[in-house]
Amino acid sequence: MSKLTPPARQIDPRGQRFGAGVSAVVLVLAFVVNLPWLAVLVGVNLGISSAFGTRFFLPGKAWPTLRRVLKLGPVEMEHEYPPRFAQALGATFMGLAAIAFVLNLGTLGWLLTGAVAALQTLLAATGICVGCRLYFLRWWVPSVFAGLFRRSDSRRHDLPSIQRVG
Repeated sequence: MSKLTPPARQIDPRGQRFGAGVSAVVLVLAFVVNLPWLAVLVGVNLGISSAFGTRFFLPGKAWPTLRRVLKLGPVEMEHEYPPRFAQALGATFMGLAAIAFVLNLGTLGWLLTGAVAALQTLLAATGICVGCRLYFLRWWVPSVFAGLFRRSDSRRHDLPSIQRVG
């Protein structure tokens, strides 16, 4: 068992929606005030969260307090691997945006940032997580991703099975 990667857990999907909304607002703010470093920081946090667990997704940290204050009831929990895969995709796009910013290709960097912000806005507004849906297509990238983070305790969490197609 790796001590670096915590066990996968069940999460409140509303927390992911809330965090995506906050993250999208930060990305839009970064664009409006032309702060590429702020957009890159969001990408770094997406990468950390995808690698080490959604508990490290800073934009979603306020959700448990907000849920308590609003006295929202329980909801059906979901496994965190699909959102972590979606965050890995977002981190990849933000990494490409960071490279574009460094190479003085600001337009390309902001287009990539805009794509991430748009997908996060879609998740926040509708609950549709495009990256999560890609995870369930069972193509080879999600299989590799799950293999990187799958732990011996994964059988206790009713994980979706990932099999390579083709």
